[in-house]
Amino acid sequence: MRATANRISGIALWAASVSGICFVASCYASPAAAQTQPANAASASRRVGAVKAINGTAITLTPDSGPDVTVTVQPATRLVRIAPGEKDLKNATPVQLQDLQVGDRILVAGKASDDNLSLAASTLVVMTRSDLEARHQHDLQDWQKRGVDGIASAVDAAAGTVTITARSKTVVVHSSSTTVIRRYAPDSVKFDDAKPGTLQQIHPGDQIRARGERSADGSELAAEEIVSGSFPGIAGTVNSVDASSSTLSVHDLLAKKTVVVKIAPDSQLRHLTPEMAQMIATRLKGTGGRASGDAASSSGPAANGQTAPPASPPGTGPAGSGPAGSGAGGGRPGGAPDIQRMLSRAPAATLADLHKGDAVIILSTEGTAGVGTVITLVSGVEPILQAAPGASTAAMLSPWSMSAPSGDAGGP
Repeated sequence: MRATANRISGIALWAASVSGICFVASCYASPAAAQTQPANAASASRRVGAVKAINGTAITLTPDSGPDVTVTVQPATRLVRIAPGEKDLKNATPVQLQDLQVGDRILVAGKASDDNLSLAASTLVVMTRSDLEARHQHDLQDWQKRGVDGIASAVDAAAGTVTITARSKTVVVHSSSTTVIRRYAPDSVKFDDAKPGTLQQIHPGDQIRARGERSADGSELAAEEIVSGSFPGIAGTVNSVDASSSTLSVHDLLAKKTVVVKIAPDSQLRHLTPEMAQMIATRLKGTGGRASGDAASSSGPAANGQTAPPASPPGTGPAGSGPAGSGAGGGRPGGAPDIQRMLSRAPAATLADLHKGDAVIILSTEGTAGVGTVITLVSGVEPILQAAPGASTAAMLSPWSMSAPSGDAGGP
């Protein structure tokens, strides 16, 4: 589970880390940028990605999409460095090719070959890996101090607000014309796959994370960033397993329908021992079927069968844990962190370990064409479903899925 948590742990902040370089890409078409770029820059091919290797004047670039590209640095190539978050090139500083390192993020503009697998660079803009790591750490702390996460209960696009339930408390998130809004892709939990979004895309039951300035009583937040996503939870029994397509057919006991999910290389499968399952079932009985401390303890969103994505903003701890001083990483005895530790000790499982009739709890992506991708699947959960047959999957899944180790320096 740690590997998946690490990959998605850069939620929202990775955008802050690379937003500068993405902005520079758009700057080539802006009047201000045109003053500092060659006249033919607007027609130049562009690639954005990470430096994979450097060999003399040739750079192997792994772009954000598509195959690797060989970038040739020419004597006339303009090389500049910008800091993460910079909005234009006015503060860029000249660098030399030898200053670049593997792992740096670069934007390259130049003439592409006919097969688009090589690029003769006219301009190369770099964000160094060390700068990105420093920004990453800064954003970790900022999410802890000024971040809030919870389940959407209402959206008013006209007023620019999203009302969320976090730790059984209502928070109204206000957006403005400068608020950065993003939404997870339907079949991904990686933030670098997230797309620019709108408030109209957010629905009750979605997971919301926002960062900004809070009111004195914490009931409102003026958001600088909002990230949303829909991550269905499933509690049911296995109907069939198709190893050839890595898919699983499950009868969802709560929705009373059959759903199909696929297992991806990043999917995390765990099997609870009878002792672990019984301990968790006992805890759920003691909380009336609610996993204490999670956002799903409130009414409303739980009825939609939704639960939260599998990792909080880096360093914030479990769902609803918020900033330091408000319970981050703590939790009451019998609360979510204890269940998370139980799951982390559970043996790993594979698709071959699942059989018809097995009881499972699944957290998945929203998916496309009715088929989501498994984020986390836990089997051996019969005692849990018996202990809380009416509990929402959000209440059962959120405590296990929302914790995250401190974010990795490379982002999601």
